[in-house]
Amino acid sequence: MSGLRRVLAVLLPLSLLALAAGVAIGSVSISPLELWAVVRGQGDALHRILLLDLRLPRALSAFAVGGLLAVAGALMQILLRNPLADPYVLGLSGGASVGALTAMLAGLGAVMIGGAAFAGALASTLIVFGIAHGAGSWSPVRLLLTGVVVAAGWGALVSFMLAVSPSSELPGMLFWLMGDMAHARNPAVPMAILLVVVLAAVPFGRTLNILARGPQQAAALGVAVRRIEWLLHLAAALLAATAVTVAGSIGFVGLIVPHLLRLIIGNDQRVLLPASALAGGILLVLADTLARTLIAPEQLPVGVITALLGVPAFLYLLHRSPA
Repeated sequence: MSGLRRVLAVLLPLSLLALAAGVAIGSVSISPLELWAVVRGQGDALHRILLLDLRLPRALSAFAVGGLLAVAGALMQILLRNPLADPYVLGLSGGASVGALTAMLAGLGAVMIGGAAFAGALASTLIVFGIAHGAGSWSPVRLLLTGVVVAAGWGALVSFMLAVSPSSELPGMLFWLMGDMAHARNPAVPMAILLVVVLAAVPFGRTLNILARGPQQAAALGVAVRRIEWLLHLAAALLAATAVTVAGSIGFVGLIVPHLLRLIIGNDQRVLLPASALAGGILLVLADTLARTLIAPEQLPVGVITALLGVPAFLYLLHRSPA
C-alpha cells in the first residue's frame, strides 16, 4: 500500500490548504496570522464568528459533497465498466430535483426539502433498477439506457414544474438546480457517510479491481459478482443522494475527478477511492470559494463553476483518450 501512502502524503496537505483558503478568502479577507489566532482560540470575535460559524461549516460541507460525488463516480465507473460514467447516470439528480422542487412549492422548510430530495433520489434508483431488471437479468448497457430514459423523464417533470411555478419561487429553485452551497451548514452527516463508505470499500479494493475487468473473469476467480454489484449500486446511490440532498445538482465532479486520477495514479481501487474522496473535496472547496468571491458581494451557484472547469477538462481528456 505504498502507493496509497504516497497519494495521501500529497492530497492530505492539499486538502488542509484548500480548507484554509476556503475559510480565509471572502468578502472579508483574513490573513494567515489572523486565521492562526482563531485556530488557537484567540483573535477578533468577529473573525471567530465569521470563520467558525459561517465559513468553516460551508467549507467542510463542500469538501464532503465533493468527496461523495467523486467516490460515487468512481464506483459507477467500476459498476458500468465505463470510465465516463458519473453519479447521476441512473437519474438520481432528476429524482432528487423533483422531490426538492415539490417541497419548495409546498412551502416546506430546508430540512424537509433535503428529505424530499433524498427520497426522490432513492425512488429514482429503485425505478431504474426495477425497469432495468425486467423479466430477466440486467446488463450494464441495459441499466445505463434505462437510467438515461428515466433521467429524461425527470427532466421533463422539472421543466413542467418550473413553467407553472410562481415567479417568486423561481430564483431559489434555479439555484438549487444549479448546485448551491449557501445553505449547507451541517457537514457532520455527509462527512460521516463519506468516511464510512470509503473505509468499508478500501478492504474490498482487490475484489473491485477484478470486477472492473469484467463479470465473467471476476466470476471465474470466485468473486460473488451479483452481490458485489448490488452493493456498489447501493453505495453509489447513497453517496450521490446525500450529495444532492446537501447541495443540489453539481455536475462534473463525479465524472472528471476519478477519471483524471485513474490516468495519474492508475486503476487500483485501494488507492483510487481514498484519492477520489480527497481530490473531489479539494476541487469543490476551491470551486465554492470562487463562487463566493468571483462577483462578490453576489454569489454564483457552485455548479456553474464546476461546469466551467469541467467542460474543458472533459474535452481535453476525451481528446487524449485513444479511439
